[in-house]
Amino acid sequence: MTPGPSPRSDPAGFWNSRYDEPGYAYGEQPNDFLRDQAAALPPGDVLCLAEGEGRNAVHLAQLGHRVLALDLSAVGLAKAEALARSRGVTIQTCCGDLAAFHPAPQSVDLVVAIWMHLPPPLRALVLARAVAALRPGGHLILEAYTPRQLELGTGGPPQLELLCEPETLRSELAGLELLVLQERRRWIAEGPYHHGDSAVLQVLGRKPR
Repeated sequence: MTPGPSPRSDPAGFWNSRYDEPGYAYGEQPNDFLRDQAAALPPGDVLCLAEGEGRNAVHLAQLGHRVLALDLSAVGLAKAEALARSRGVTIQTCCGDLAAFHPAPQSVDLVVAIWMHLPPPLRALVLARAVAALRPGGHLILEAYTPRQLELGTGGPPQLELLCEPETLRSELAGLELLVLQERRRWIAEGPYHHGDSAVLQVLGRKPR
């Protein structure tokens, strides 16, 4: 059997292959931390980073936000657009490498990064650009796996360097007031690839006015 594309050597090929599978790899419902944190936010301009098949972007569009979903996978974004159509909403999509994405300063009200696991230098760069892109009073919602997830094996990348520690993210999100920065164990049921007891880090940040 010929091995499939590798997330390290061919990340676009890896994600296109995963999202080309039947159904939605991480389900069609939004991440529940995102759902809970976004519930009280007024509609605005949103960037969803590493958005995959669009479940979070579509949920935010249903709340009245104007959403731009970014991902490396054209296959995933096509499914995101199809999901939006099925829910009667519209989202914008942009296919490309996050390393090459330069959002305009103070151009959005919310940045979402759910399961955005990047090499540390790239993650720091992307998060710094995300903070700069927020308007005063804007928010950032993030959930990621911690290194403790490797012991559980219920989702996320198997590479230690792609997982997040609280103090590292505190540093990388300098410029935000961190309303929530918590590490916890919780049960996750998001499609076939995220299922079971999980070790996660949750962040809600706000840019000072």
